[in-house]
Amino acid sequence: MSKQKTYVVWKGRQPGIYSSWDACKAQVDGYTGAVYKSFATRIEAETAYRKSSTEFIGQSTPRILAPADFRTLGILHPDAVAVDAACSGSPGPVEYRARHLQTAKILFQQGPFPEGTNNVGEFLAIVHALAYFQNLQSDAPIYSDSENALLWVRIKRCRTKLLRTTRNVVLFERIDRAEKWLAENRYPNPLLKWNTREWGEIPADYGRK
Repeated sequence: MSKQKTYVVWKGRQPGIYSSWDACKAQVDGYTGAVYKSFATRIEAETAYRKSSTEFIGQSTPRILAPADFRTLGILHPDAVAVDAACSGSPGPVEYRARHLQTAKILFQQGPFPEGTNNVGEFLAIVHALAYFQNLQSDAPIYSDSENALLWVRIKRCRTKLLRTTRNVVLFERIDRAEKWLAENRYPNPLLKWNTREWGEIPADYGRK
């Protein structure tokens, strides 16, 4: 049996320390700009709560690839991007973004949306990136660390088991638009799997693990 985690909410309906995901979720689900993170012990959570959230969430400097890194990883296009999603709980509030690999600039960031899943967020991030590059008439590659999301995009179908509810209407509207976009558009952008084991966390990672 896994140990019970403790949750810190720095920004939410009622900031504080919570002993269960359900209690934490009540404070952050659907709250725009919520900031929270789980910790293995109560002591770690109490220490973190007394400090700035930036010390624990996304505190590491985004990886900026040098020319040698591009050659080593086989990333030859200067505008290649990485996408990633973050979701607490399943379902839970989900958000996603894209980061330019060479400059570490965030190209877009969406959410959080209530009652989503990480795979849904990853799927939407890839399609959003495809539409973004279409507007630029760019064939830049898109990296994701989600095999499921990459597959869903290739088959043009978000095969999530997530149930539609009154709370995730906006999220499913985005899924419907993404599937419609895939059905109506062709794209030249390679969709590539980020090799986390050898390369480390994907640069678009939210740093909340």
